[in-house]
Amino acid sequence: MFEGFTEEMIDVGEASILTRHRAGEGAPVLLLHGHPRTSAMWHRVAPLLAEAGLPVVCADLRGYGRSIGPEPTPDHASHSKRAVANDMLGVMRALGYERFALAGHDRGSYVALRLALDHPEAVARVSLLDCLPISEHLDRADARFATAWWHWFFFAQPEIPERVINADPEAWYHADPESMGAENHAEWLACIRRPAVVRAMLEDYRAGLTVDAEAERADRRAGRRLRMPVQVLWSLRDDLEDLYGDPLRIWRSWADDLRGHGIESGHHMAEEAPEGLAAALLEFARETAPGS
Repeated sequence: MFEGFTEEMIDVGEASILTRHRAGEGAPVLLLHGHPRTSAMWHRVAPLLAEAGLPVVCADLRGYGRSIGPEPTPDHASHSKRAVANDMLGVMRALGYERFALAGHDRGSYVALRLALDHPEAVARVSLLDCLPISEHLDRADARFATAWWHWFFFAQPEIPERVINADPEAWYHADPESMGAENHAEWLACIRRPAVVRAMLEDYRAGLTVDAEAERADRRAGRRLRMPVQVLWSLRDDLEDLYGDPLRIWRSWADDLRGHGIESGHHMAEEAPEGLAAALLEFARETAPGS
């Protein structure tokens, strides 16, 4: 995986972040994975972006994969999207990138949203994949949502999910090596077998229902919006459109310059539809390039 990429741990203060990166011309793009994946989920997309000339950075979120974060705190703030977004800003600064593009999938999309809201001067454009703001999900939560996304509320329980998942993490998360790619699957499997990684991934969800949702609501009260170009992509064989119809309808109240469409894929689009996803990201880069 990741031929031509450099792999290193980058110290950002509170955390040490596993980072894969490859230099190139033009504006760099930072790719953020979702749950329960690692940065290896981008192994089919990142080379396509790099071959097109973009500098590409992939990073394991705080506590996920091989990244090392602080111990959980009672208020879950140590694993908030704001804390993780600051990690990612530190990674990009350490690599010499002052301004960059973002693409985040699943839980990584919430980190991307937070980074774009908190540090708009650093974010040239942002792609949000299979994502609505956490607060928008919660404000619309009904029996259909709770049935389909019950894991949000299970993961938020204290201690119980750790015991259940760590009893047999491979059975709990069950993934297909062929669909993922053998090396990606092996890296993922090694990580989910570590109780500290499972705990950090659960803290991500606990923060989501508490400090992260409140941070989004504070943004709304303050009138903060995404002023940079925003692309929203969603998996046509997942349930986001089934639950809410056109996701762009909801995102219009958050973003000034918005576009997006569905991708013919299941939820893990970077693994299942890498060519289509890479093409959409590159088209967005061309549309939003200076002078375009």
